[in-house]
Amino acid sequence: MEFQYQMLRAQTNHNRDLVAGWVSDLAGSGKLWAALTPLFGAASNEVIVITNERVGELSETVASEVWIPTVRPTSRTPLERPGLYVLRRFVIEPDDVDEVVELSNQAWETFENTSEYEAEPMGLFDPGAGEDGLVSLALVTWYDGFSSWETSRRPSEEARDNFARRFALTRSSSAIAARLVEI
Repeated sequence: MEFQYQMLRAQTNHNRDLVAGWVSDLAGSGKLWAALTPLFGAASNEVIVITNERVGELSETVASEVWIPTVRPTSRTPLERPGLYVLRRFVIEPDDVDEVVELSNQAWETFENTSEYEAEPMGLFDPGAGEDGLVSLALVTWYDGFSSWETSRRPSEEARDNFARRFALTRSSSAIAARLVEI
């Protein structure tokens, strides 16, 4: 399964309409996995589009990566659940990819199965090594809202231990909070 990440800048209303049309076309073709509008962590005039196969780019495209799914997602079913989606990047050494993926997968067993908050990691993707030789894994996690995201910062001990080991292997991380684009 290949996914392509595209961040499009829409600098005018015309371009926003163009992006909305493109997203609608992708949804109609079955190639759209998610279209997200940033709440913070990215410019307010950007849209993040994740497709389940390679697609062409628009002139508004400012970044494009091919993402290879690791342990999730396991299907091409588009994201539909309202709520908060956090796109987190973990910059790591290439030799640490398998361990970070396994630590994440193990942590999710208790992270997403709790009555304390609602969260579900939707996808963990490997875009391969960048020009600097490092890998910037991409994680997409759903939360029912900011309150769950905040509460999830204090997960169960089992998840916390795995996340701490993952953090020790991480050179840097960044996040974008977003919501699904309404089509």
